[in-house]
Amino acid sequence: METPHGPARVHLDRVAGARAGLVLGHGAGGGVGARDLVAAAAAARAAGLSVALVEQPYRVAGRRSPAPARQLDAAWIAVVERVRRKELRGVPLITGGRSSGARVACRTAGLTEAVGVLCLAFPLRPPGRDVSRLDELEAVTVPTLVVQGSGDPFGMPPAGANRTVIEVAGDHGLKKDIPAVTAAVRDWLETMRHAYR
Repeated sequence: METPHGPARVHLDRVAGARAGLVLGHGAGGGVGARDLVAAAAAARAAGLSVALVEQPYRVAGRRSPAPARQLDAAWIAVVERVRRKELRGVPLITGGRSSGARVACRTAGLTEAVGVLCLAFPLRPPGRDVSRLDELEAVTVPTLVVQGSGDPFGMPPAGANRTVIEVAGDHGLKKDIPAVTAAVRDWLETMRHAYR
C-alpha cells in the first residue's frame, strides 16, 4: 500500500463475518513475525476479528533503523485509512502494535478513529535516559490494553481510567510466556465486544 513515505506492506487475514478488525504494527527493529504479535493476531482471529499486520515503509525498503516519528505516524494513518475504506470496510478498528508500533498507535488513535488500542511491550522509559513516554498513553481516550513483561527494562506503565495493564513473565521481547500474552489479549477483546456489537 502506498503511503506518503513509500510503500508499506500489509498482511491481511480476513475472518468471515468479522464484526471488527485489529491493525497491528511492529517494533522498531523487528517485523510482523514477532512472537507476541503473532500470538495477539491469533487471539484476535479466534475472537472473530479480521487482522492486518503492517510493515512500515522503512522495513519494506530493507532498513532496520526506524524512520522519524512523524513519518511513522503518517504512513500508519495512510494504511489504516486505506484498510478502513476497502479491505476492512464497515467494521470498527482496534489499532496497536509492539514497542514502537504501540507508540504509533497511541499517538494516532484519535486520527484513525480507533475504538481501542492494544500495546505489547510499551517502551515507557528508555533505559539510561530520564525520559517518560507516559503522555502518549495518557493521550489515548479509548480503552487500552498494555501487556508488559515483568522484567522489561523500559519499565511498567501504570493502569489508568481507560487503561488495563497486564504483567506477564519476561522482558521487552515478551517471548517467555506466550500463552499469557495470548490470554491477556483474548480476555481484553472479550471486554471490547460492546464496541463492535
